[in-house]
Amino acid sequence: MREQRIAAGVTPLYEMTLAEARAADLADIRAGGGDVEPVHEVSDRMFPGPDGELPVRIYRPDRDGPLGTLVYFFGGGWTLGSIDTSDGVCRALANAAGCQVVTPGYRLAPEHPFPAAVHDCHAAVRWVAANAAELGVDPDRIAVGGDSAGGNLAAVVSLLARDRGGPALAAQLLIYPNTCYHADTDSLRANDDRWMFNHHSVDWYWRNYLSTPDQGRDPLVSPLLASDHTGLPPALVITAEYDPLRDEGERYAALLREAGVPVELTRYDGMAHGFFTMSGVLEGARRAVAQAAEYLRKRVTDG
Repeated sequence: MREQRIAAGVTPLYEMTLAEARAADLADIRAGGGDVEPVHEVSDRMFPGPDGELPVRIYRPDRDGPLGTLVYFFGGGWTLGSIDTSDGVCRALANAAGCQVVTPGYRLAPEHPFPAAVHDCHAAVRWVAANAAELGVDPDRIAVGGDSAGGNLAAVVSLLARDRGGPALAAQLLIYPNTCYHADTDSLRANDDRWMFNHHSVDWYWRNYLSTPDQGRDPLVSPLLASDHTGLPPALVITAEYDPLRDEGERYAALLREAGVPVELTRYDGMAHGFFTMSGVLEGARRAVAQAAEYLRKRVTDG
């Protein structure tokens, strides 16, 4: 993939205009995702966000009864991404895990900086739980998950659900999550390749997301800095070898484990940040999606 980007002379997203970066991000994910899978039922709805209605897409496999449900938050550094950028992954997880997948269209920075995305995602999870009967959701088997910034939001929503009256969550699926603002890690320093996701990319996203650097110390920005990680839902954490976020994701897994949270951690060697959405071209992505689906089947589908 790196060689292809060099040959094509691809401009880093952080050197584009916001509109260009959002369009390029969606095009890249669609190109790497391959053919999308049909799902028994896919519906687009609206849900009440903190400051008005927001879109949500629901993927339901061909199964009877109230289903275990994953609320999945798309990645994109809180700046890029949409329901459409996670469409391929959500379809694959719904089919392979046999659970319902719900994807909210949370508001993006810099138009809507922190904490807009956090509150939108928490509202989406609470909406799923409050409307479980109508949505065909088993309220005892709700999980959260996401990739990159979506993984950050899943970790943060898990903290909020624990601390602010629920809902109780069955699991969290954290795919190469951001867990600490300006993390001082070997992986962040080492990944400086212009042709790949690098520490310049990470800085650009943080600048878009936060109104002031001081917000980076808030545990709802940096879940690694939370004072207490006990009582959080079981977690599957997936990291990539060539990813500036690798070490902070693995540190978060270690903190959860030290707090008594059941944790499964897998580093995908040879993979770079963003690989999880590239099942059309990467065997590693197909293995990671299959692992995530098996974890969801164990924790959410079968309970």
